[in-house]
Amino acid sequence: MKFTGILAVFLALTLSIGNALAVPAGKVEFPGGPMGKVTFDAKVHADKGLKCADCHTSPKLFEMKKGKDKLTMKDMNEGKFCGACHDGKKAFSVKAPADCVKCHKK
Repeated sequence: MKFTGILAVFLALTLSIGNALAVPAGKVEFPGGPMGKVTFDAKVHADKGLKCADCHTSPKLFEMKKGKDKLTMKDMNEGKFCGACHDGKKAFSVKAPADCVKCHKK
């Protein structure tokens, strides 16, 4: 009986190791160019009901490792990266000049 309990704990830890090694939900800063730095806040997106896998797995909009993606406004305007959702329909548009300050901070 004791062995079964230890085995159950071991299996639970093994199955959750991916979450333990993942970058914790929080803020990630990007340079952002002349408009100022961009701070991505995972909590804001999670509060809207999104999960990490929604952008990092299916569809794979972003790599899991910070710094692997080279985000540009050109790509976003073409519907890549943030522009896949920030299209003016699902979320505010990356193309709307009035919305630049929602992401870029000088």
